[in-house]
Parts: sequence; structure tokens; C-alpha cells
Amino acid sequence: MTSQICIIIAIIAYLSVMIYVGISYSKKNTSADDFYLGGRKLGPLVTAMSAEASDMSSWLLMGLPGVAYLSGIADAGWTAIGLAIGTYVNWLIVSKRIRRYTSEIHALTIPDFFSKRYGDEKNILTCVSAIIIIIFFIPYTASGFAACGKLFNTLFGVNYMTALILSAAIIVLYCTLGGFLAVSTTDFIQGITMSVALIIVICYGVSTAGGLDNVIANAQALPGYLSMVQSYVPADGASKPYSALTIASTLAWGLGYFGMPHILLRFMAIEDEKKLAFSRRIATVWVVISMTIAVLIGVVGYSMSQASAIPVLEGSNSETIIVQIASVLSKHNILTALLAGIILAGILAATMSTADSQLLAAASSISQNLLQDFGKKKIDTKASVKIARITVVIISIVGVILASNPNSSVFEIVSFAWAGFGAAFGPVVLCALFWKRSNKWGALAGMITGGAMIFIWKYGIARLGGVFAIYELLPAFILATIVNIVVSLVTSAPSKDVTDTYEKVMNQ
Repeated sequence: MTSQICIIIAIIAYLSVMIYVGISYSKKNTSADDFYLGGRKLGPLVTAMSAEASDMSSWLLMGLPGVAYLSGIADAGWTAIGLAIGTYVNWLIVSKRIRRYTSEIHALTIPDFFSKRYGDEKNILTCVSAIIIIIFFIPYTASGFAACGKLFNTLFGVNYMTALILSAAIIVLYCTLGGFLAVSTTDFIQGITMSVALIIVICYGVSTAGGLDNVIANAQALPGYLSMVQSYVPADGASKPYSALTIASTLAWGLGYFGMPHILLRFMAIEDEKKLAFSRRIATVWVVISMTIAVLIGVVGYSMSQASAIPVLEGSNSETIIVQIASVLSKHNILTALLAGIILAGILAATMSTADSQLLAAASSISQNLLQDFGKKKIDTKASVKIARITVVIISIVGVILASNPNSSVFEIVSFAWAGFGAAFGPVVLCALFWKRSNKWGALAGMITGGAMIFIWKYGIARLGGVFAIYELLPAFILATIVNIVVSLVTSAPSKDVTDTYEKVMNQ
């Protein structure tokens, strides 16, 4: 009982800080630019940490360790490598250009950027991209809510739906109050909390499992568990080859970064583009270290199960591994119980840092892009912010409904939504920033093709098996890029105003 009280105290303290940040920033939102981009005033450290914290989500502390626990390091490892490469390249080639371009054309959101970049006066690109954001962000947000529900259900035996609703309510509270600045500041805090949680878990886990040598010995006893070219199959206790095609499709996770609205918004919001190089270094180092530890936690967790320190976890229950480790840690004394509370706050941080960013991006898509830009509704600043806040609440309710099944897999939901954004927006962003000849028809065709192919490949073609059973992001991204280029070339070139703006931005 004492351990649970200490954990609850730590979690309440953490959540109180999040709500305080939301309240403190609520009075600073005097314009739509403040609510959606924080007035483009983010410092380099906050930009870096908030971008990566919003990126990693509960997937880092639940999904990735869970995959490593079940099947070894190949699947989780190649995914992590792809994401690390994608992180660095995105910061290197996209961040400065999109910051400069969106500032020049006064774009507040990604859909807004697409339409203004291509001179789309009817805002068709705005409408389509806003709809895509809503389609893929709702399940993404639901995955975060599901992670919170699993956490409290596993640890305290709290009803899953009760935990789900409570977690969603807290996220909605500070998100609707403080807007982008609150979200970015809390993401910065959450990134630090996640880092501390990972370090505590890996150190305690190795000790409890009997030391590093014992961890390695247990992992080596499973065929293919420690191999990067094989993976372990729990169902039959054997290994299977991890082919070059599978490696390529897993590395394709990195392509998703080019189309992530909540990450691109951080690039747009930094106060000075010259500080992006510093942000890039911080972000890349943090991603590499955090994902490496997350994968190792899965391997260490298996040895803890073998040592009977934690239960043997199967299926989606493997995603509760850090929760299980925290539960064991909390039973030693008051100090370790407080440390366990920090770990669990880290899981909440991972979940909230992504959910809040996604909610804000989805809200801006409806209030700013659909109603004002596409619908041509004249709405004053106060009304716009109010509509955005109402939208956050509505989307959260839908997310809670979608997450109501406690058996849903965080990893699977995130991988699908990640693929959707990567394929729909990634090629468009790259063409918009690096190819003057690209036009709105190519962007529109590529966007629709990428989004549609995610569904077609995952629920149709991939079921043929064999070479087709690959991560849907890779084929969808390639096809969307080809369609974007071909359609741009066979339709009329962009207007002189559009190309002049492109040249002006690129020559700055």
C-alpha cells in the first residue's frame, strides 16, 4: 500500500506540473499564430526536445521494448536505425527550408503551407491535407490514450476505461488552455522525464536479471534473438530469416519523418533558423540513446521473466514490460517507490507528449484549414482559438472510443498512422522544398495516392504474403513520389509568382 501511495504522489506531482504549464501559458495566446506556432519563439533546446518527445510517444516506452521482448533485436533494431537516420536527415535538409518558407508565405499549419506554396487559391490542397490529418491523427491519439489505460490498469487494477478517460481529460485540459507553447514546454519536460525513466529501468533491470552476463546468456539461448538478420518466433520457439527486403521496409520507418505534421511544426516555430544546427545535434543524440536503451529493455525484460522477477508476457501484454518492472521496483522501499513513480510518469510523458501535439495539429486542421481557409468563413481570433479548443475535445472523445478495446496494440496503431503521414505528406514536402517545377496537381495526386495506398497495401496487397508482406510505408511512399513527379510534368508549370517565391526563399 505504501508503495502505491508513493507512486500516486509522484504521478500526481508530475500531472500537476503539466496542468500548471497549460494555465500559465493560457493568457499568452492572443492570436492564432500564438496558439498554433507559439509566435515562432521556440528556443533551440525546447525545439529539439519537444520535436523528439512528440515523435516518440508511448511507442518508445511500450511498443519498442515490447517488440524486442517478444522477437529479439532484429525488428526493433532495424526500426530504430531507420528512425535515427530519418531524424538526422529530416533536421539536416528539411528543417531550415520549411522554417524559411513558411515564414515567407505566412503559413501557420502544414495544410496552409501546401496551398500557399503552390498558389492554390481554392485551397483544395488545404482541404485534402486537413482531412488526411484528421483520418490518421485520431487513431494515433487513440494509441496514446490506450497506453495510459494499460498503465493504470496493469499497475493499480483501475478499470481500463476509467483510466482512459481520466488520462484523456488531463491531456485535453493543458492542451486547450495553453496551445502550442504549453504543448512544446511540456514536451520538453516530458522528454527529460522519459530519459530519466529509461535510465532507471535499464539499470534496475540488469541488476534484477542477475547481471549483464546472465542477460546475454538468456538471450543467446533463443534462436535468432540477438541476430540482426534473423528474428525469434515465440509461437514455435524457432528463428526465421530477416531478409534484405524486410530490412529495407523496416528502415523505411525513417521516411515517415518527412511527413509528420507535429514534427514539422517544431521546425516552423523555432525563433531563429540559425539555431537549427544545435537543435539537430541534440535531437539526434537523444533519439539514438533513447531508442538503444528501449530495445535493450526488451532484452533485459526477457531475462527478468526467466528469473521470475516479472511474469512471462505474451502478445500485446509485452508492451507493459516497463510497467511490470516499475511495479517490482516500487516494492523495496519508499525511495524506490518514488523512482517507480518517475518511471510511470515517464510513460505518461511519452504518451502525452505525442497526444497533445497531435490534438493541436488536428484542431488547427479543422478550425483554421477547413473552416477558414477552405470554407471561407470569417472568424475572429478569439472565435478561432475557441473552435480549436472545442475541436480538441471532440477529437479526444472519438480517440477514447477507438481506444476502448484494452487488447489493442500500441505498436500496430502507431505504425499504421506513421505510414499514413509519411506516404501522404512526405513526398509532397520534399517536392515542395526541393523542386521548383512541382505543381499543385502533382502535390494533390501524390497526397491522395500516398494516403490511399496505405490502406490498399496493408489490407489488400500485403495479405498476398511473400515479397508483398512488407511495411506499407515503403511502397506507398515510392508510388506517391512517382505520381507527384509524373503529374507535375504532364500538367501546366506553376505560375511565375509561385516560382519567383520559390527562388526568393531558396536564395536567402
